[in-house]
Order: sequence, then structure tokens, then C-alpha cells
Amino acid sequence: MASVHEQHEHAHHGPRSLPASLMTPPAVAAWRTRLLLVSAVFTVASLLFFVWTHEGRNHLLRAYLHGYMTCFGFAGGGLAFLMLQYVSGGKWGLLIRRPLEAMTRTLPLVAIMFLPIGLLMKHLYQWALYPTVQAELNARAHHWVTDEQALTAIDKIAMLSPVSVWIQSIVIFAILLTFMFLLNRWSVERDADPAAGTERSYDRWRTRFENLSGPGIFLYVVLLTAGSIDWIKSLDVTWYSSIYGLQFLVGQGYSVLALGILTVILLSRYEPMKTLLRTTEQHDLGKLAFAFTMLNIYLTFAEFLIIWSGNVPDEIPWYLNRIRGGWWVICTLDVACHWLIPFCLLLSRDIKRNKAKMIVLTCFMLFARCVDMFWLIEPNFRDAAANLHLAGNIGILAYITVPIAVISFWGWYFLGQLQLRPLVNTNDPHLEEMLEPEHAH
Repeated sequence: MASVHEQHEHAHHGPRSLPASLMTPPAVAAWRTRLLLVSAVFTVASLLFFVWTHEGRNHLLRAYLHGYMTCFGFAGGGLAFLMLQYVSGGKWGLLIRRPLEAMTRTLPLVAIMFLPIGLLMKHLYQWALYPTVQAELNARAHHWVTDEQALTAIDKIAMLSPVSVWIQSIVIFAILLTFMFLLNRWSVERDADPAAGTERSYDRWRTRFENLSGPGIFLYVVLLTAGSIDWIKSLDVTWYSSIYGLQFLVGQGYSVLALGILTVILLSRYEPMKTLLRTTEQHDLGKLAFAFTMLNIYLTFAEFLIIWSGNVPDEIPWYLNRIRGGWWVICTLDVACHWLIPFCLLLSRDIKRNKAKMIVLTCFMLFARCVDMFWLIEPNFRDAAANLHLAGNIGILAYITVPIAVISFWGWYFLGQLQLRPLVNTNDPHLEEMLEPEHAH
């Protein structure tokens, strides 16, 4: 009897086996179809704003920028997070590596999605509408821009001009696409390594990924700083911030983690992720999301506190435009949704270990990121600065329809990339550890 009991215990507590198929479940195809339908419906709704209302035409490109920057955050942030995982190591990264790789492979789509912004930039940016020194001076003389706006734009013309921004954008995407290509190709080659499963193979590939990812993280920070200045910060040429790029980097980590955790938990309803996702690793991912939430709070509040306490006339209008004339409601919503609620909920150990609750929380975090992007973009424009009004301004609803259409289309493409490869890197030393029985309680 004792031997039978021991055999039963060994069978129950022994290492688990990987399923026969490591590809995405059929349910992913259904998810893609739904996202494509959502994108189509909201695209039609967005076009109605263009046809019917003048305000809708004004907001359409701004709302597209909102959706675009959210998608760029997933794609570029996914690349940065993938490189960070390779440098830091840890078994938690094995779970989200394939979703992160799929996010990075959307970069070609994101580069194409930049074209409407690049071709229509004069409808968004002062420096594109008045691209030369003479044009800025003429706009100043006609009081189309303030003295400060004209002089600041002239001072920044080397970086902020249509030709310069196009060159910077091409360089940014060229470098990011190069890193994306190498990391994704090596990931496939590692699994096909004839020496797979040996310590020599593990060390060889670990060294290769670390040697590329270390400098890659530094380059990404530099490129993201330039991109965030060109595409978002320069909507207000008079605004200065020394940590704007770092804020965007942390915000991208916040949204990428939310999407990565959501993807993994949804996939864990099916094999092979059902076998791989243990409570321990889900808890680890929840703690990492909590860390990024805290860092996001720290950076944003520290910048606000320093600028507000300094009370410099050139700096505080950026905040005044975001807390006056109805914007205080959005500001409060942003603080509550983006920081306060996720921070409080992620303090709970039980929530981080509960799949259903983490699905709701990560969806909420993605919504909060969209609210934050709206708060960053819309008040930069003269008709919205310190004057958020909904009555008679139905066009502002484009900030709902357009981002949903853009993000849903990106999600459709992302899931398509996810379907192309197995969900697990089999030539990884942490895989055996993750197949061990669960010891967490």
C-alpha cells in the first residue's frame, strides 16, 4: 500500500509535460475576427465625423495620433521590454516572450501607420505649418502665434522642421526594425539549435542576446526621447521637460505589461499556456506591473511638483491648460485610473494571483493609458487648451471612435503575428523549472 501511495504522490507532484502542440489555440482566430469587426465598425463611425461635422474633421487627425502613439507604445515598448528581459533574465520572461516578440513584429505596420501623421503634420504642429524662420515671423506679425511660440519654434528649427522630423522618424524606425529582425530571427534559430538543451547552447544564446540587448536598451531610450519630442511634446513648442522621454518609456512599460499579462492569462484557458502559467509566475508579473505603476506615479508627480513649486511663467501654462475649463475632471480621472486604482489593487496578493480579477485590472490599465494619452494630446490645441467643452462639440467623440478603430486593427495584426510561432521557447533553461509542480499557496 505504501509503495502505491508513493507512486501516486510522485505522479501527482512530478514534473508536468508540454502538450503535443505549442501553437496558439483556435480561439485566437476568433479573437482576431472580433477585433477586425470592431475596427471596421468604429472606422465607419469615425468617417461620419469627417463627413458631418467640422469639429470632427479637426479632431480626427488628433485622435488618430492618440491611437497611433498607443500602438507605438505596444510595439516599441514591447521591443524595449523584450531586450530588458534578455538582459535581466528570470523565468517570468519566458511566459511573455512570445507575446512580446509578436508585439515587436508589428513595428512594420506601425511604421506604415505613421504616414498619415507625416503627410498631414501641418494640421497638427505649428513648426510644420510654419516650417521656415520667415514663415514663423510672418505668423507672429499676423498674431497667428504668440511671440513666445514663434521665437521658441525658431530656436528649435534645427530639430523641429518637416524635413528634420521625417529624417529622425526614418532613422528611429530603421534602427528599431533592425533590432526587431535580429531578436526574432535569433529566437527561432535558438529553438532549432542542434545542441538545444545543453549548457553550451544556453550560454551561447544568452550571451548573444545580452550583447545585443544591452546597447539596444540605451539606443531605444535615446530614440524614444527624440520620437516623443517630435510626435507629442512638440504639439506645444514652448513646453520643456527633461524627463519626457523617460516618462514615455515607463508609460510604455506600464501598457506593455498590462497587455502581456492579459494575453497570457487569456491564453491560459487553453494549452499550452494552461500547463505553463503557474500562480507563482502570474504573481511575479503582477508585482512587476505594480513596480511600473509606482515608477509612473513617481516620475509624473515629481515633474509636476518641481515645476509647480518653481512657478516659472514659461513652464506652468502646460499644467494650467490641463486643469482649467473642465480639464480638471479629466485630470482627476487620469490620476485615479492611471495611478491610484491600479496601485491600490496591485497591493493585494490575492488579486495578483486571481486570473479573473487580473483580466479586469489589466483591461482597466489599458483604458487608463488611453485616458492619459488624451490628457497629453488634446489640451495642446488652442480650441481645447483650458477649455474642455462637450456641448456642441460632438466631434471630440472622435477620441473614442478613432483610437478604438486603430488599436483594434493593431490588435488584429498582433494576434496574427502571435499565431505564427509556438507560444514557448523550448531551448530555454527556465522551461524545466516552470514545468515543476506548483509550490505556491
